[in-house]
Amino acid sequence: MIPQGLERYSNFREMARGGNALLRSCIDTVIGRTVALKTLLPQHQMDSRERRRFLREARVTAQLQHPNTVPVYEIGDDPHEGLFFTMKRISGENFFEALKRIARNDPATVEEYTVARRLEVVINVCQALAYAHMRGVIHRDVKPENIWVGNFGEVILLDWGVAKVWGHADDNPAIGNSSISPPMESAREQTQFMTLTHGGLRPGTPLYMSPEQVQGNRTIDERTDIFSVGVVLYEMLTFCEPFKGATVDETFSNIRNLELPPPSERTSRKDVPKAIDPIVAKALAKNPNDRYTRMRDLLEDLQHVVSDL
Repeated sequence: MIPQGLERYSNFREMARGGNALLRSCIDTVIGRTVALKTLLPQHQMDSRERRRFLREARVTAQLQHPNTVPVYEIGDDPHEGLFFTMKRISGENFFEALKRIARNDPATVEEYTVARRLEVVINVCQALAYAHMRGVIHRDVKPENIWVGNFGEVILLDWGVAKVWGHADDNPAIGNSSISPPMESAREQTQFMTLTHGGLRPGTPLYMSPEQVQGNRTIDERTDIFSVGVVLYEMLTFCEPFKGATVDETFSNIRNLELPPPSERTSRKDVPKAIDPIVAKALAKNPNDRYTRMRDLLEDLQHVVSDL
């Protein structure tokens, strides 16, 4: 008989801990392989909003079967630790950690992450997003911390917990229709701002929100992810957080109103090609109608730049 819940797993080792969840490696004793296990922290296990987001992340990730998303193996509800899901374990680090080392001029990281390599990382993210958009899913939380770079060059876009699925309300019935359910409460899903500024996350993560997200537009489409990718591009080329203000309100105002200089002019680094400037500018257009219409178009332009480097 196959053990139920977390009884089938052993040899737990903590990999990462955030404000809401715990990520551990463990051995699936039934199949005999090492997996990554994600659970909510004890103080959040009965929180309906956190459970809703957790289930959203697990089910959306499981439905997106792409080389740049992580395979989900099991979703369950353990009597002791609550909701959990297991996925492929990929050794590596998030992109933000690499960018921090490059900004400090760490020789090994600078050598490994050339401009071409950094652009290739973002191209992989764009491929995951283009696939998700074709499936009707908007990520809404693209940022360097959610980009995982494996030890063998794999690039995985993580954390689909605030994803929007077209055709469904944000308390998504398609994802919520499961034998695993959060406690029933008459509560609306919290805003993207609350998610991004929740305890344990880097201050300033609202930087990656699009103007329409800041304005609370509930009819956002794939162009909001295009804007967020534009912010990631700008940051990885210039090593500055382009819209960061002294307060959250100032940051939001900058996102809505601040026009940025081209990346090649903002940085003193000589390796940023001028050919990237119009691409970043188009991705960061304040009006969604002035941005790329499809992620695939942004992807193709980035590929052309890399091929010329």
